Amino acid sequence: MLQLSGMIVGKPVLSLRTGRPVAVITQPIINPNNLKIEGFYVLDNRDKSELILLVQDIREIISKGFVVNDHGVLAEAEDLVRLKDILALNFVLDGKPVDTTGGKRLGKLIDYAVDGSSMYIQKLYVGQSLLKSFTGGQLSVDRSQIHEITMKRIIINDPLEKGAVPVAAAA
Repeated sequence: MLQLSGMIVGKPVLSLRTGRPVAVITQPIINPNNLKIEGFYVLDNRDKSELILLVQDIREIISKGFVVNDHGVLAEAEDLVRLKDILALNFVLDGKPVDTTGGKRLGKLIDYAVDGSSMYIQKLYVGQSLLKSFTGGQLSVDRSQIHEITMKRIIINDPLEKGAVPVAAAA
């Protein structure tokens, strides 16, 4: 099931052992190479420090939050050697400009949808300028349409390019 990013940030991390929240999710950790959420920055309820919750430590995602075994699954950034390179990038997806391969500016990324089971970002939602939003509204971009992601922008395949596969508009 797809979940919007706005539905994830601010959710509590719930402990099965204590039955209480142990942290609150503040920001996802996104791998820009494959658009997978590798983990989340969380704000610890005990000492208000910033810790990391890895995706593999999440037992279940429910409407009330993210369920984990215990507070012990939350880790310091320097303890996560395998994520060191991704953490160093400090990649943020929100607000990035979205352009086509032909150089046309489509707008800025305002939200994205994540598959809850695989934690891959499946859809990007692009907000257009005020003038374009009157005629076209919000754009939905599937991950298969993405050509390149850089630290500064997202480039998608031009839908009008010869040989491009047409994609149905979002309702």
